[in-house]
Amino acid sequence: MEAFWGSINAEQGWLVSSQPSEEVAAAEELSPLLSNELHRQVFPGVSFGFSVFNLMNAIMGSGILGLAYVMANTGILGFSLLLLMVALLGSYSVHLLLSMCIQTAVTSYEDLGLFAFGLPGKVVVAGTIIIQNIGAMSSYLLIIKTELPAAISEFLTGDYSGSWYLDGQTLLIIICVGIVFPLALLPKIGFLGYTSSLSFFFMVFFALVIIIKKWAIPCPLTLNHTEEFFQISNATDDCKPKLFHFSKESAYAIPTMAFSFLCHTSVLPIYCELQSPSKKRMQNVTNTAIALSFLIYFISALFGYLTFYDKVESELLRGYSKYLPHDVIVMTVKLCILFAVLLTVPLIHFPARKALMMMFFSNFPFSWIRHSLITLVLNIIILLLAIYVPDIRNVFGVVGASTSTCLIFVFPGLFYLKLSREDFLSWKKLGAFVLLISGILLGNFSLAFIVFDWIKK
Repeated sequence: MEAFWGSINAEQGWLVSSQPSEEVAAAEELSPLLSNELHRQVFPGVSFGFSVFNLMNAIMGSGILGLAYVMANTGILGFSLLLLMVALLGSYSVHLLLSMCIQTAVTSYEDLGLFAFGLPGKVVVAGTIIIQNIGAMSSYLLIIKTELPAAISEFLTGDYSGSWYLDGQTLLIIICVGIVFPLALLPKIGFLGYTSSLSFFFMVFFALVIIIKKWAIPCPLTLNHTEEFFQISNATDDCKPKLFHFSKESAYAIPTMAFSFLCHTSVLPIYCELQSPSKKRMQNVTNTAIALSFLIYFISALFGYLTFYDKVESELLRGYSKYLPHDVIVMTVKLCILFAVLLTVPLIHFPARKALMMMFFSNFPFSWIRHSLITLVLNIIILLLAIYVPDIRNVFGVVGASTSTCLIFVFPGLFYLKLSREDFLSWKKLGAFVLLISGILLGNFSLAFIVFDWIKK
């Protein structure tokens, strides 16, 4: 195995292949996990379907609620083109990651950083993953804390203020102890396939409800107040969809879409546990997950926009609560979306914990005590952030704009340019260069607008 995979020049971080290119090409379909054959006899791997569900769960979160607002500020065709471009770039960056894993025989994002730039590269990648994932998990828990009590109260009649089940902090602690921590404690990410499949069906249910309710809300929009209807718009132009539309809010379109397709920290852990793993099979998992996510994103954004047009809320379900108060289906789908967001949190635990392990305990064998303690510490950190930092979404908006862009665009492009021995004018290297430049421009663009928005406010 050592002879085949080659050796690493410690100073340069370049892969030095010891075999002719024909043999390297033939090895493309071999798993870099061949050394774990004994392990695979005990744990045969995760099926293709469950791997797709897990990756979709990593991709889709609360971002689905904001895409209709993005479409309102870019137009139907503008949104479609931008969403397709981001989805294709996301799939291509995963393709580069898998190609580098085959070449270097490593199966972690952190080790790719080590191969490319030595120990500093590994530390930077691990740190970026930890910061991004803690920020994402804390933001998701903050959504649960603020939205779940309101969702529950809609099912109740009468005054139940002061009840423990309407207190966001109490609910959050119960959920973290009873759901998040036990699921995050599982030793393999593949075990979350069942919860991820449930999350997928919740998202499909959400999209179906958005389609059905399009015909339940008239345009021009009316508000129902004490059994009287008040028309809030008389302009017939308000009910005409726009193919292209640009405003100052359009600047947030690409960053929002890019973060809606972030799954790169989960790709390699899922690849490690895939049944009959190969680069082609994992790429098919990625393409299927991104394509299904694209479809659900597009349908929910389109019909959400065609329901409210320019009056669409930045969080889509708020509009339905306003114009269809106490609608049982809308209230149910709100709970489903919150539950789907909740089930994403344990999945994001895995790459965050793995990054911590690789930074501080990479030379130690697996230990249940260490595994449990790190999971507990991460759980406590994200819980405290969600409870005591009210502006956490703004704080991690800046952090997320930089870390997410690095993980999706910058690192895959940069590492491939560094590690690949192809000619610079080859299609893959040119693609990696475009990915790198796109990531740098997008990251700076996002940060500039977020900071500008803060200053303006």
